[in-house]
Amino acid sequence: MLLLNFGHPLTDAQIARIRELVGRDIERILTVPTQFDHARPFDEQVRGLLATVPLTPEQWQTTPLLLNPPSLAPITAILLAEIHGRTGYFPAILRLRPLAATIPPQFEVAEILHLQGIRDAARAHRSG
Repeated sequence: MLLLNFGHPLTDAQIARIRELVGRDIERILTVPTQFDHARPFDEQVRGLLATVPLTPEQWQTTPLLLNPPSLAPITAILLAEIHGRTGYFPAILRLRPLAATIPPQFEVAEILHLQGIRDAARAHRSG
């Protein structure tokens, strides 16, 4: 499994928790620095960001992916749309939550969100 990290660096404890939750080894963690210029279109910047990920079109379609998404929601939405277009499915993503009363703020891995499963389940609620 390839973990694409578009967020803050992950700690050893967070990585151990991810391994526990997915039930398999994380073969590779690729940290993708995600700093955007608010004066430029985000879709162009997301495509540029993904161009730095060293995957071939075949690897995008065959490599099991897990994402730590960026914090800014519009970037995450565009990123997921772009990745869906490359893979044919929505990847799983991490949800981090803050730990209480920590200085500096610290986060733990709360869950893995299986977006494709969520999308597939939502289809049952379509009318018509």
